[in-house]
Amino acid sequence: MRWSQAFIPTLRDDPAGAEAISHKLLVRGGYIRQLMSGSYSLLPAGFRVRNKVRAIIAEEIDSIGGQEFLLPVLHPAEVWQRTGRWEAMGDELFRLKDRRGVDHVLGMTHEEIFTLVATELKSYKQLPQLWYHFQTKLRDEPRPKSGLLRVREFVMKDSYSFDLDEEGQAKQFDAHHAAYTRIFKRMGLETVPVEASSGAMGGSDSVEFMVQSTAGEDFVAFSGRCGYSANVERAQSRIPTVANTNPLEATEKFPTPGVRTIDALASFEGGAAAENQIKSLVYIVDEDPILVLMRGDHPLQEQKLADHLKAGELRPAHEDEIVDLLGAHPGSLGAVGVSDVRIVADVGLQGRNGMTTGANEDDFHLRGVDIERDIDVSEWVNLREVKAGEGCPSCDGDLEVYKAIEVGHIFKLGAKYSKTLGATVLDENGKARPIIMGSYGIGLGRAVAAIAEVHNDDKGLIWPVAVAPWEVIVTLVKTDPDTMAAGEHLYRDLKAAGLDVLLDDRNERPGVKFTDAELVGIPYRITVGPRGLADGNVEFVERAVGERSDIPLDGIVAHVKGLVDQALAG
Repeated sequence: MRWSQAFIPTLRDDPAGAEAISHKLLVRGGYIRQLMSGSYSLLPAGFRVRNKVRAIIAEEIDSIGGQEFLLPVLHPAEVWQRTGRWEAMGDELFRLKDRRGVDHVLGMTHEEIFTLVATELKSYKQLPQLWYHFQTKLRDEPRPKSGLLRVREFVMKDSYSFDLDEEGQAKQFDAHHAAYTRIFKRMGLETVPVEASSGAMGGSDSVEFMVQSTAGEDFVAFSGRCGYSANVERAQSRIPTVANTNPLEATEKFPTPGVRTIDALASFEGGAAAENQIKSLVYIVDEDPILVLMRGDHPLQEQKLADHLKAGELRPAHEDEIVDLLGAHPGSLGAVGVSDVRIVADVGLQGRNGMTTGANEDDFHLRGVDIERDIDVSEWVNLREVKAGEGCPSCDGDLEVYKAIEVGHIFKLGAKYSKTLGATVLDENGKARPIIMGSYGIGLGRAVAAIAEVHNDDKGLIWPVAVAPWEVIVTLVKTDPDTMAAGEHLYRDLKAAGLDVLLDDRNERPGVKFTDAELVGIPYRITVGPRGLADGNVEFVERAVGERSDIPLDGIVAHVKGLVDQALAG
């Protein structure tokens, strides 16, 4: 490719409103352009990077037995209604009616549709199967941001495994785990596999592959001592035991005028420290109210609650709903004496007495509450969000918490979809059994953004060789006949050696060309000019290192080819 004929619209200034480094550099480097919030066009350089990401993924999934499909984006609503995800996906699911008034879905994922195809499997002898595709997904993301990291339209590789039993599913899950590790390593991403919530996907276990980055929107709890790692939506920790104080034979009601918060009650005369308070939260779960109890100083992790409840829709109750249910406003709520309402309590409250909580009467609280004596808890669940510095659940070390980008997610789905949609096979005894499934996803655009997020400097992008739009750029500093001829000859020789080459033949100042090459992030640069040619040399620069060296013109092709081959070999 000749830069004079290419469309690589580089910019000197950051795009307005961009915060993530990847967003800024992908726009400035001429890789992407925003059409609207959460929707981006890939320009030629961006398309080349994404295609290389795609090729790495396809090669590794093929290596574990994957077969590539292409399934539709437009789905009949009826299928999603049968699995319950028409409701469970909430407002993020794009819904539309056709001209006949029939409901449809723009697919954000393809579990249902692959399962329908799998209904053609009839015998255990046809298993295992591993199917995948690269397809556009659409989500009505409420807060698209950070360029390609959070969008409404994106291409994903999603693969699906089909097995007779959980043992077979575990093998395919482990094969994907290993393949994902190889995929991200080849892309230049250092990932950490972490325990994760399965969310609306359902199933049992799931693992996310995380890249540590301040641009991430997930938080990972990690122990450097034993390697424990989990998304905070799933993580657990060890915390010091709090001794019970002030036990009473019965609860005691006392006035707390104007007290509406945990901190206010802690500083109120006759109140209680946060760890000796019960925080009462009202949620609406699939239209039914529940009461959630936490220790006063413990934050609720909503995803843990949603996972436990297998909630389709979960939201905090509105103030009028709270008053109708409990007779008081937030700040004066409690569970003592409450009946006919499901009460879910965090395990951090088990065995506690001498506690203080709202009296379900505005401006009054109760002290001396014994959880087991005074509250009819429906179930005990680990609902607390862990914090940095708390004890690791797997060793005697402490947890760190850092921000991360999720670049891959693998799920054990079990028979969730096959039972509902009738995907069964006959086993060796002729008995019909639901197929056991797994689901495995990687977003291509997010992978590109994650690579850009961690491979850059103050001059621009620094693409790993395996995903770079071009592996080497030949920069001509002059347009005199000798320089042009040498550059053209070198360009052809590099291409003949199988390298991706960009020839910067523009009629621009050398400084402009060098700045653009650094911004775009091409791994290797060869500078051709009259001064070096007079000595039979060209200047060579490795983008990641920045050091310049003179290399004989007749040896530069072999030199670059060797570096590229070494980089691709890992």
